Amino acid sequence: MALTQVRYAPVMETGEELRFDHGEHTPARLKRQLARLASMTAAQMARVSRDALRAAGARKDHFVVLAALAESGPVSQAGLSDRTSVYKSDLVSVINDLEDGGWVRRSPDPADKRRNVITITELGERRLAELDRVLDGVNEHIMTPLDRDERAQLFNLLNRINIHLATAADGTRPPGRKIP
Repeated sequence: MALTQVRYAPVMETGEELRFDHGEHTPARLKRQLARLASMTAAQMARVSRDALRAAGARKDHFVVLAALAESGPVSQAGLSDRTSVYKSDLVSVINDLEDGGWVRRSPDPADKRRNVITITELGERRLAELDRVLDGVNEHIMTPLDRDERAQLFNLLNRINIHLATAADGTRPPGRKIP
C-alpha cells in the first residue's frame, strides 16, 4: 500500500501545525525543547499510523489486541487489558469489532463461567499479518530519511530514554520540582 494514496478528512492537527521548526517564526527557546520535538514527532507518526490503519479498515487497538492474542494465546478480557494497556471499558468495543469481523472468538472460561476467554481465529491471524504489513509500510515511510544503522540507533536511544523515564516515574520526582 502506498502511503501517499491515503487521504482522509483532516484531523485536529495538520502536518504543518505539527512541524517542529517554522524557521525564523519559531522562538529559539522552543527549538531547544526536546520534549516538544518528541511530542510533535510522535503526533505526526501517530497520524500516519492512524490513517494507514483506517485505510485498512482497522484501528490501533485492533492491531494491539490481535498481536497480544497471537503471542499469548487465549486470555481473559481482564488479562488482555493488562497485556495491552487498553482500558477495560474500551476493550469491550474493540473485542466486539474483532468478533464481528470473525478475527477473535469470545467464549466462557471453562474454569470460571463468569469470565470470557478471547481467542484469535485463523482469520484473525491473517488479519494480523495484513496489519503487520500495513504498519511495516508505515515504519518504512517514517524512517525513510535514516539509513539502516541510524534506524537501529534511533530505536536503541529511544528505548533507553523510555526506560530511564519510566524508572524515574516509579519513585523519583521530576528535576527542578520541590517536594511540598
